[in-house]
Amino acid sequence: MTTPDTRRPRPASDILRTALRRNRGAMIWGTVLMGLYQAGETAFPIALGLIVEHTMRDRSLGSLGLSIAALAVIITTVSLSWRFGMRILQKANTTEAHRWRVKVAACGLQPVARDVDLKSGEILTIATEDADQTADIIEVVPLLISSLVAVVVAAVALGLADIRLGLLVIVGTAAIMSVLSVLSKRIGSSTQEQQARVARAGAKVADLITGLRPLHGFGGNHAAFRSYRKVSTEAKLQAVTVAKVNGAYAGTALALNAVLAGAVTLTAGWLAFDGQINIGELVMAVGLAQFIMEPLRLFSEMPKYVMIARASAERMALVLTAPPVTTPGSEHPAAGGNLEIDCVRHGTLRDLKFTVAAGEFVAIAAYQPRAAADLAAVLAANVPPDAYEGAVRVGGQDLGEMSVEAVRAHMLVNPYDGEIFAGTLRTNIDPSGTSRTVPEAVEASMLTDVVALHRDGLDYGVRDRGANLSGGQRQRLSLARALAADSEILVLHGPTTAVDAVTEQLIARNVAKLRRGRTTVVITSSPALLDVADRVLVLDEGVVTAEDTHRNLLADDADYCLAVAR
Repeated sequence: MTTPDTRRPRPASDILRTALRRNRGAMIWGTVLMGLYQAGETAFPIALGLIVEHTMRDRSLGSLGLSIAALAVIITTVSLSWRFGMRILQKANTTEAHRWRVKVAACGLQPVARDVDLKSGEILTIATEDADQTADIIEVVPLLISSLVAVVVAAVALGLADIRLGLLVIVGTAAIMSVLSVLSKRIGSSTQEQQARVARAGAKVADLITGLRPLHGFGGNHAAFRSYRKVSTEAKLQAVTVAKVNGAYAGTALALNAVLAGAVTLTAGWLAFDGQINIGELVMAVGLAQFIMEPLRLFSEMPKYVMIARASAERMALVLTAPPVTTPGSEHPAAGGNLEIDCVRHGTLRDLKFTVAAGEFVAIAAYQPRAAADLAAVLAANVPPDAYEGAVRVGGQDLGEMSVEAVRAHMLVNPYDGEIFAGTLRTNIDPSGTSRTVPEAVEASMLTDVVALHRDGLDYGVRDRGANLSGGQRQRLSLARALAADSEILVLHGPTTAVDAVTEQLIARNVAKLRRGRTTVVITSSPALLDVADRVLVLDEGVVTAEDTHRNLLADDADYCLAVAR
């Protein structure tokens, strides 16, 4: 049994410390201004008590005018310090939340996936709600300190009137914080569980939206709805639990604060009745007893927000501290090299071996869709090299020895369900704005009719996931993007499954023409694409069982003819 390393830094604490350290300046100014605000609020009943006492002794218009001017200065100080203090803190809070959102998003967009058991919907929740709640620590700390300032000033002022009043405030505040610290821990654990369940519900919604059409196709939408309803109900019940705990916390804090304020008021009244304090000090004590409830409320609520921020920071740490699935190498492939699959075993693939020479157009007819998906995943580097047996070499260089950026720059694998983003046709085809072959790609993918259909042409707006495009249009748009990238090796997985036969014929000829002299691999069962390939590899039960031209295979192989003939 190994002893845990107690010196290992706690990720959540590191995140909170980083947020605090990055915003030191804003927090210092915010604390000063909010402390000034709380001091001004506390000074108001103190000044009022002094004014009453002084006026009773010296009844003159000059004293009254001076008192009114003093109150005006206090009110102005309170107003301006609150305004500018909160402006500074909220700006820092918003900026810090933005930084964490970008950081979480950057982790999700890295070419090497992180080893974290979270779905995209959960990561989205972490990048939004958890980032916001973690950044709240920027406001919480200054408000906590400023509330403490108000309590200390009130305790000192009451202590100067009578030491028992000051001690009552100090002891009462300590007792309140001790009681509430127990509840704040419960809030932190309950909130973390709620955030996890809400994230799971969000992930379920994202999955359902993505697969809505297929679900409707085979009537699985009702079962999917019941599944989501179960997850959503769990999130709702946990939210109710958190609300109950928060309600108990707020109610307890309010009750204890009211008891303390009442105790201060009654004690001051008894001391005044007994002649131990004067009328001015009684007015000050009663005013402070009423005022102190607000800073005490803030002061007592701060531990709750600290625990919520910590819970959110722990959720973010799941993403930010997760190790990469694999550690990529640093090598680069030779330009214009070939693609070699050497005895690869992964999923349904069994000792798969073939070579695609540089500049060759090869089609792979996979009899089992799962085998096609496994091959595409291996080539796209979505499967870490140490997760499968054998080797994949690009330009003579092993895939595991190359950086992911080098692989993607040299070889592009376009999935059959390529994602469509909100924007325009042009930004979907050429996201970086650097491609010189956009017109050729549009023509080769037969996207010309979509461009001609709209007045804006390539600047026609596309909704998220291509919601305003048909399935065939989305697929052709994805194909145009892959062709416009003009990579040395292009792997297409089922690029024409959603288009009609006539369009498929035209696309096949255009792709073969556009990619002439460039290495191209098409995983497909389309006769049109198989026919234009230099050669066809038959992938059956995870191995290559036949190799020839499409027409020769049609003539000599009955199984092939049955599998691909339409």
